[in-house]
Amino acid sequence: MIKKIAFVVDKMPYKSESSRLTLTHAIASQTVEIHLDDGDNVEPVLAFIGEGVLNCLKNQKASEVYGVTTLESHIKNALLTDIKLLICEEDVKKYGLTEDQIIMDAEDIGADITSELVPFSEIMSAMELADHIVYS
Repeated sequence: MIKKIAFVVDKMPYKSESSRLTLTHAIASQTVEIHLDDGDNVEPVLAFIGEGVLNCLKNQKASEVYGVTTLESHIKNALLTDIKLLICEEDVKKYGLTEDQIIMDAEDIGADITSELVPFSEIMSAMELADHIVYS
């Protein structure tokens, strides 16, 4: 049995740990298979909507300024663990961002999959198919 989990980030990356915690839970969901019965698995999808798309900006300086890992590194680790990553294209446009400003891949650390800019309707479909939703 496959349990589908949608991790949805709707908060900006500042003033709160909710974005970071959601990313951490999404990545950690990939390690749960050691506790599952044979044939069972978890299929996560990580989606960024609204102000949450601001988490996906390249060249974050959190490690230099605050001494903590950046959300950029978390997003790249999510891609490295093969988590499907969806970014709402309407919100990217709303904030005047371009694809060049967004973390689309993690080739530098060996990830094979890339982020996807998708319409909000596709993110809603992923949420409707999910058994569980983590919304932050």
